Amino acid sequence: MKTTPQLPIEVDSETGVWTTDALPMLYVPRHFFINNHKGIEEEIGAERYAEILYKAGYKSAWHWCEKEAALHGLSGVAVFEHYMKRLSQRGWGLFSIEAIDLEAGTCRVRLDHSAFVYEYGKVGRKIEYMFTGWFAGAMDQILAAAGSPLRTLAEQVQSAAEEGCDYGVFITRPR
Repeated sequence: MKTTPQLPIEVDSETGVWTTDALPMLYVPRHFFINNHKGIEEEIGAERYAEILYKAGYKSAWHWCEKEAALHGLSGVAVFEHYMKRLSQRGWGLFSIEAIDLEAGTCRVRLDHSAFVYEYGKVGRKIEYMFTGWFAGAMDQILAAAGSPLRTLAEQVQSAAEEGCDYGVFITRPR
């Protein structure tokens, strides 16, 4: 079954800039993005690349959640739900919230149909580390907007790229 994109996409006829909701977007083939990801991983190693991506992803998720919350009048868990919906709609994979508790600073997210697993295959390791900073950044922005001093860390605990695993799992917990 195929469907048309479920998110709003606008293209500026003068500049060619694509916009979804409140933010400019880039539209690139999945293999292009993943091949760049693999190339950087080969040069500096997955562990170092994961550290860099965590920080950048954290900052980006915070910004995204802040802008989207303001645009759509969202707060609390609704912001995180919107974020998971948009990530899923943009082709990264299908993200579902298995548990979330803002007061405790915890959440558990399941990832099915990962774009990374489609390109890497079963490589016996966690490969979606790019997303970890996203979850902590999103949680922390939501917490900060609610006036909470609590801040979080996120990690991938399972990947469909590992033997015996059919989906990915990410957890977020207080620092």
